[in-house]
Amino acid sequence: MDAGEDLVPIYSSLEPVYGDGALLDEAQFRYQQLKSRFVELYGADPELYARAPGRVNLIGEHIDYEGYSVLPMAIRQDTIVAIGKRNPSQTAKELRIANIQPEKYNACSFPADPSQEINLKKIVWANYFLCGYKGLYEYVAAKGIDGVPYVGFDVLIDGTVPTGAGLSSSAAIVCSSAIAIMAALGLNFSKAEVAEFTCACERHIGTQSGGMDQAIALMAKIGFANLIDFNPIRASDVLLPRGGAFVIANSLAESCKAVTAATNYNNRVVECRLAAILLAVKLGMPAQEAIKKVFTLSDVEGLCVSFSASKGSSDPVVAVQEHLHEEPYMVEEIEEILSESLQSIMAHSETSLAVLAAAKHFKLNQRAKHVYSEARRVHLFQEAVQIGGSADEVLLRLGDLMNESHTSCSILYECSCPELEELVGVCRENGALGARLTGAGWGGCVVALVRENAVPSFILSLKEAFYQLRIEKGLINRNDLGLYVFASKPSGGAAILKLHNSVEESSGPLGDDLQEENYHV
Repeated sequence: MDAGEDLVPIYSSLEPVYGDGALLDEAQFRYQQLKSRFVELYGADPELYARAPGRVNLIGEHIDYEGYSVLPMAIRQDTIVAIGKRNPSQTAKELRIANIQPEKYNACSFPADPSQEINLKKIVWANYFLCGYKGLYEYVAAKGIDGVPYVGFDVLIDGTVPTGAGLSSSAAIVCSSAIAIMAALGLNFSKAEVAEFTCACERHIGTQSGGMDQAIALMAKIGFANLIDFNPIRASDVLLPRGGAFVIANSLAESCKAVTAATNYNNRVVECRLAAILLAVKLGMPAQEAIKKVFTLSDVEGLCVSFSASKGSSDPVVAVQEHLHEEPYMVEEIEEILSESLQSIMAHSETSLAVLAAAKHFKLNQRAKHVYSEARRVHLFQEAVQIGGSADEVLLRLGDLMNESHTSCSILYECSCPELEELVGVCRENGALGARLTGAGWGGCVVALVRENAVPSFILSLKEAFYQLRIEKGLINRNDLGLYVFASKPSGGAAILKLHNSVEESSGPLGDDLQEENYHV
């Protein structure tokens, strides 16, 4: 699919996004609650709504920022932004941002000024809206569009994507915020454009995002996973085999990507760049040229493959094993090889400098081996689906690839944690064909591939083997279990909703039938 001119869709009803039945009933209740609360807060109806879904990455972890394809699907949980422009006659042009859960998320206000800096030392939830706000105006300026005013907005946000769970709650709020502002200003850009600038603007909250989360949030189609490619961003629909289901289970270890970026997520980005530069130098590129031109491991894949060919292989890992030692690299060793300080090399990036300040060493061999092997697994996953065969054979192959992915994430990339390891083990012991951490890691969720007819018993087994002890310790409430373990259909992407008072009253939120959906993979 070429998404170049595929605009963010605008709907006048909820059905194109949420379908019918229980999901539509739940959506009608949420939108009515948003509308009522918006009126209470701001004295007027919202002009429009925008929503963006969370996602679960099926395979391809920590390789999007290295330029490699990934294979996620959108989930039904989403973030909704209700928005209205403030009266121009009001003297204070400001952004007033509230949440449907005020007891958990305090209301915030900011000046209506896209040039303002976000305070990274004091991370508040509304910074993610501000990130989308800045990103939209930056993109408008970059395109040379004149006459777009700085106006104040009244905003109310509702989200069902679990935070810190590796299901991309941050991208859901950034993307929904950006398209809400875009639509309120009378603009619309292609899905690919919005995915690009919302990825870029996440730097304002201190993470060096790779683009997968934003791409699937914008480009997802109901019923399909997507192979997401980069440079430029594009999405290809992937119809997965019948007979299997993906179950998402929360480890209950919160993954705070922005808070721990310097030691975890951004650290791996820096390690990958250093691995790529050193590989380039070891394979014959002058050091200064490598420093200027090499940013990702995909930049040097060709050099690695050429070297590997001389050894009778097409696997870039052969070059990694030959030229990067397994012992951690110290700063002094890297600087000696490159004849330049790491501070100078990373001077363009404050987030990278923060990594250097926190890091004691760099595991370049292991990070590069993970990236190259994980990129290969993504394409093997897609090939297994396309080539076909018996449904059972395909499901077993996909499960094996997911298991291999988790091992690589855990051992080579070291982005797992004890809770994730325990939960992956429980999934496999209770019939999962494959199970792996999903998202950035260091907490968050596991995605498990199970046979569709086994979904109810599988979820029950997880509740007994993993969650029961957490219930007894008071970590979670038994009545909330459906929030922590569920199957989810591949859902649609972001949308703008101009409902024109068509949001209907609903008797209330739905029950447990929403929490354990069965679906064909």
